[in-house]
Amino acid sequence: KIMIKPQVEDCSYKNKTADPMIYDSLRVYADANRKNPTLAEDMLWQVLRRKGLGVKFRRQHPIDEFIADFVCLDEQLVIEVDGGYHELPEQREDDERRTAILNQMSYRVLRFTNDEVLYHIDDVKQTIKEHIVFSNIPD
Repeated sequence: KIMIKPQVEDCSYKNKTADPMIYDSLRVYADANRKNPTLAEDMLWQVLRRKGLGVKFRRQHPIDEFIADFVCLDEQLVIEVDGGYHELPEQREDDERRTAILNQMSYRVLRFTNDEVLYHIDDVKQTIKEHIVFSNIPD
């Protein structure tokens, strides 16, 4: 299967991925999340940071009206780490809506549970590597 990398419009950093009307409030919330990560988010960040998988990831990054746990803009790959409340029916619906919107924006979304990250980090890393398609990364 051949994937064509979508072209991202060259515009200001702020407006590249977030709704400019709500960027400032999203940024405040994202900053707070970044300062207080869950154990699973922190564990995954230690893997992703400093191009740990060969590409640059950002954490708690505003996209449209959302804040992605992690995103690689070059790959248009969003990674979400979901806690137990994501199993609730209403949260599942919200997550599905969010994923659909991000997909419409050409982002691919990977979701992992806290337990997957905490107890199967090697499997999580391998899954992420398999979804990095636009950059050449070592095995």
